Amino acid sequence: MIKSALRKIYKQKRLALSEAERMKMDDLLLIQFQRLPFNNVNCLMTFSAIEVMGETNVEYCARYLQHLIPGLQICYPVVDSLSNDMKAVVANDETLFADNLYGIAEPVGGNAISPREIDMVLVPLLAFDEFGYRVGYGKGFYDRFLKTCRSNVSTVGFSYFQPVAKIEDTNEFDVPLNYCITPEKLYEF
Repeated sequence: MIKSALRKIYKQKRLALSEAERMKMDDLLLIQFQRLPFNNVNCLMTFSAIEVMGETNVEYCARYLQHLIPGLQICYPVVDSLSNDMKAVVANDETLFADNLYGIAEPVGGNAISPREIDMVLVPLLAFDEFGYRVGYGKGFYDRFLKTCRSNVSTVGFSYFQPVAKIEDTNEFDVPLNYCITPEKLYEF
C-alpha cells in the first residue's frame, strides 16, 4: 500500500479508538519501551502528542527515562514551516509550550542543540512496515532531521497497530527506524 492510502486508513483507525483504549495501550507501550537498551542515552528527543489526532502519548516513556537516567537532557522538536526545517530545543519542567501552525505543542524559547548531541529520538508515525519504514503526516520534517543526527542515534516509533507488510512508495529520503513499539511487541530493524 502507498503512503497516502495508509495515512488515510490509520488516521481513521486511531480516531476510532476510545480515550480509555488509547490510555490502556499507552500503558502497554511504556511496558514495551522499558525493554529497550538505554546505555549511553544522555539526550532524548521526544514529541508532544496531538491529542485531536489520537496520537500515542509518549510522555510516560520520556518521564520513565528521566527517572532512570539522572541528568537526562530532554528536547522537543520545533518546526519552521517557512524553511521546512526542524530543530531540537531543550526543555525542562519550567518550559512553557505553545501550539504551532500544525497544532503541535512546542517549547517557547529555549536553546536549540545540535542533532548530533541526541542519543535517542522518539518518532511519531501513523503506520510502519516490516522493514522499519514509517508513514508520518507527509511533510518530511523527521526524515530531514534524522539525516542530520549521528549514524548511531537510536530511533523509536510508537504505534497502536501492527506493521503493514511493506510501504510501497518509500524512497531515498525516507529514514527507517531502529525500533517500533506496539502494545504487543517491540520490533527491531
